[in-house]
Amino acid sequence: MLEDIGGGAAAAMRLAGGAPLRSTLDVADPADWLALDAGVREVAWHRPQFLQGWEHSAPLSAELTQLGECWLALALCHRDGRIRQEALRQSVRYPGLLPLVVIRCADWVGPVREHARQLLREALNVDLALGLASLVLRVGRRDRGAFGVDVLGQILRQASRGQLAVLFADPDRIVRRFAYRLAIEGRLLRPAELARAAAWDQDTVVQDLCATAALTALGDEGAYEGVLPLLLSARNPRIRSAGVTALRRAGRSEQAEPFLSDRSALVRACARYVIRQQGCDPAAWYRERCTAPDDPELPPGAVIGLAECGNREDAELLRPLLVHPAAGVRARAVAGLRALDCADAKQLRPLLDDPAPGVVRETVTALLPSVQELPADWLLERTSSERPRHVRVGAFRLLDARGGIVALRAAVALCEDPEVKLRTWAAQSVQRWHPAPDGRRGDAEVGELLDRSRHLFTDHMLRRRKWEAGVDS
Repeated sequence: MLEDIGGGAAAAMRLAGGAPLRSTLDVADPADWLALDAGVREVAWHRPQFLQGWEHSAPLSAELTQLGECWLALALCHRDGRIRQEALRQSVRYPGLLPLVVIRCADWVGPVREHARQLLREALNVDLALGLASLVLRVGRRDRGAFGVDVLGQILRQASRGQLAVLFADPDRIVRRFAYRLAIEGRLLRPAELARAAAWDQDTVVQDLCATAALTALGDEGAYEGVLPLLLSARNPRIRSAGVTALRRAGRSEQAEPFLSDRSALVRACARYVIRQQGCDPAAWYRERCTAPDDPELPPGAVIGLAECGNREDAELLRPLLVHPAAGVRARAVAGLRALDCADAKQLRPLLDDPAPGVVRETVTALLPSVQELPADWLLERTSSERPRHVRVGAFRLLDARGGIVALRAAVALCEDPEVKLRTWAAQSVQRWHPAPDGRRGDAEVGELLDRSRHLFTDHMLRRRKWEAGVDS
């Protein structure tokens, strides 16, 4: 029967059966406490027989004083607010139940809520706050949950840098954000430590928070040595862009030049800003690097960067790069020509057979506006099972955009494809297919193709689609 209910309800039933609290819950996991709180009421509502030792006759104050830790934990989650309030009075006997007191601080019953808040304010110290931070912050997202967060902040503002550092490595990103905000507010971390957190932490909010604080805290030029290298080498492009922008403030604008070819458009834009403030033209830098189409060291970022700040005449530098040996350069060349509105369908067609999926994706995107210029039979050939998967997907995307009977023909054929995703996309294409406004009505092939796809439609929708195409039902 335990398998049929949620984890919190199962934990409540085990506690009611006399299981020790610490073997029933992971007391360090806030999710377990929250699940228990909800699970007790679930059991009381759906399976009252498991709590009949005290549920059918609500325990009086004298009876609650006799309860052990397990039953008192259940009483703290009881559906009756009077029992929860009395259980709070008895909970001081068991410090291990403080997590449930935290939950009751956001209780929907006013007297219960106020009593729990008084207990939390009296019991909480720095050591306990460090262990309860994740639970307090989770409860803080509830209605009436702000009190616990305020108390947590007041207590942790008394913590030393070493004590607060425990929370910097907490797996809960909400806890890390809270801890770093307190550390920044109290100026507990040096700029280099903040920069290291910005570069290493996986949470984008922590990254932005620490990067901004690190740059704000910089006062003298010497401090940049411990900050900028960490920001400039960060994996996250927002952090790298912050470091690039700070180069101007540090009087090191020339160091922004390598970032003109960064893989991130944001970083490239920041680098161009810094370079322009120095009086240089980033477009000239890009053109110089793109004049050697066979250069194996040509960074893809330099190719797209030229399109971002160049003009239509620069397309002459990008076209030779369509056959560059590096797939990244070919893909950026296609994207650059599209950005400059210089994508020529005839020139880009061969790249639909490129061995690199990234190149084919960029090519398909560039060819979509001129899809009607592409030979239908040529595209259909590329959906055959002998072709690489990325080529088939690209060709089908173009056929689907082209519409008409050609799109329906390709989609129906792919509905029986062994590739699951391609088969699914084809079925969706058939279902949303409509005859082209300028298409030939009464085409018998359309009726045959729709009949082959009968399983994808209701009878009504199939008759409607045939009526639109002008074929017999």
